[in-house]
Amino acid sequence: MTQIAVDRYAVFGHPIGHSKSPRIHAAFAEQTGQAMYYEAIEAPVDDFAGAWRAFVERGGRGANVTVPFKQAAFALADTLSARARLAGAVNTLQVGADGRVHGDTTDGIGLVRDLVAHAAPLEGARVLLLGAGGASRGVVEPLLEAGVAALTIANRTVTKAEQLAELFADKGAVDGCGFEAVTGEFDLVINATSASLAGDLPPLPERLFREGGMAYDMMYAAQPTVFLRWSAERGARTVDGLGMLIEQAAESFWLWRGVRPETATIRESLRSEL
Repeated sequence: MTQIAVDRYAVFGHPIGHSKSPRIHAAFAEQTGQAMYYEAIEAPVDDFAGAWRAFVERGGRGANVTVPFKQAAFALADTLSARARLAGAVNTLQVGADGRVHGDTTDGIGLVRDLVAHAAPLEGARVLLLGAGGASRGVVEPLLEAGVAALTIANRTVTKAEQLAELFADKGAVDGCGFEAVTGEFDLVINATSASLAGDLPPLPERLFREGGMAYDMMYAAQPTVFLRWSAERGARTVDGLGMLIEQAAESFWLWRGVRPETATIRESLRSEL
């Protein structure tokens, strides 16, 4: 009997037991007829590079990378996509035929595709991005490229927001400020902070959304996050980050396999399992 070779992929994180990535990529592989195996690997906080090398020695072809290892993945990549270099972070690694490791980030395109799927206001929109950490770095450029008219980055530490805005100043109208300095109303407000994980809410003004505005939280759960509940009470349409997770995974899958999977079915399936 002929044995079919199976390519190995993984997601690295710490912790990682909660990850839905193995479930998503198994569904993509079945849908597209790809012979691959995808696992979750909890790497030591202080030795991501060692865990990656051990995975490659076992035949690993590529991986997704989540917190807290996106900057470490950036550092170990031999080559970087333009978007990863600008973001300063990598969430997708790929081992080339020559053994060199290529780093990319699919977070931004995953976010924008999910926003488009939900008919979010983008072209000509005034957008507020909450947070200036790693989750924000990879999405600023794709948001500007999607045609937003003005992007404000708000963060608890003002200098981090200002520095991130300056990094992308040549890409469009973007500015940084503290939460307390947010003024005016927005077509779209994106929560990229980790506050939702703790059930907290960034300090925000009561009047935040224009009529028909949308609130988007990169986090997701069975019930709406505190940010989405707060936004809905103020008249905003709300969307969580489950679709972003699936869309960024689909982009990684395409980079690895050259096949673009359909995402609507897995989105419905995962939603029903929350």
